[in-house]
Amino acid sequence: MAVRTETRAGAGADAEPAAFRDAVASMHTARLRPEVHTEPMPAPQRIAPYAAAISADVDVDGTEMGTGRIILLHDPAGNDAWDGVFRCVAYARAEIDVELITDPLLADVGWSWLTEALDAHGATYHAVSGTVTRVATESYGGMAEDGGTAQLEIRASWTPTGPDLPAGSLDVAPHVEAWGELLCTAVGLPPVPDGVTVIPTRRSRGG
Repeated sequence: MAVRTETRAGAGADAEPAAFRDAVASMHTARLRPEVHTEPMPAPQRIAPYAAAISADVDVDGTEMGTGRIILLHDPAGNDAWDGVFRCVAYARAEIDVELITDPLLADVGWSWLTEALDAHGATYHAVSGTVTRVATESYGGMAEDGGTAQLEIRASWTPTGPDLPAGSLDVAPHVEAWGELLCTAVGLPPVPDGVTVIPTRRSRGG
């Protein structure tokens, strides 16, 4: 899995903190399902001095069913809003049945997919926040035959906790894996049975 890092101007591109380098390295070790195809993407440079980002598409039988991204932010000086020095920012979008768009529980269920995935992967965290958005599209005129479509968008951020690696570094792999599970759950992929390990393909590793 390839991860792209960015350093804010003036932050010292040649002197990335060891804690940040180790945390980014741990992102490479995340194990994702083969339906999740990742690639590096530019990370925001104005939110934090250091950032790394991954984008992904969920491909089912040759059809893209969902997309998302996860960004790791790092500010060695700490950030009061984060209550920590690291922050994960995640986004997931999935195509859903049009009939589900009016379900009053849809947003609550979508949010539970995130928190349950984090807990299931042992990704410890605090200060979680986010939104769940339902988007419905109707077609008219020459596009009327296309019918309506619906999407669910989940935006979230949380402060990952640790340390779980040597020298006080943070293991971000469980958080990336939880994000990958969120993408798969959102598009309706069945969960992997207990005791079965899914081996990522080269493509799913960004290769």
